[in-house]
Amino acid sequence: MTTDTLRDLHGVPVLDCADDGPVLRDAGDALDVIGDALGRGAELVVLPAGRLADDFFRLRSGVAGDFVQKFVNYRLRLAVVGDISAHLDASSALRDFVTESNRGRQLWFLPTRADLDERLRPADRGGA
Repeated sequence: MTTDTLRDLHGVPVLDCADDGPVLRDAGDALDVIGDALGRGAELVVLPAGRLADDFFRLRSGVAGDFVQKFVNYRLRLAVVGDISAHLDASSALRDFVTESNRGRQLWFLPTRADLDERLRPADRGGA
């Protein structure tokens, strides 16, 4: 099993969670990740979509709301990275949630880590 890694991404301290870590099922699991992130000084957590239990993507279950609320309470941003197209195809409510989340700065759903890199990259200021 690989370990979670703290890295700097365009000036943002990011806890990049390993793809092969344990499945996260509830708010208690979110608190475990949050504790690790805060202990390392992270401002944003990158969580592979495959680490989230299927109930996270069934909004009716309440898991996503409880999970994300913990990150909000601790003022940590969360980026869920990976292919969630099967979940999106199954739920218009999830599609709307993802669309709205991606408009903000607290929670993003992105296909790849390269998309996260692009999202965090400072705008080109021109010059030199």
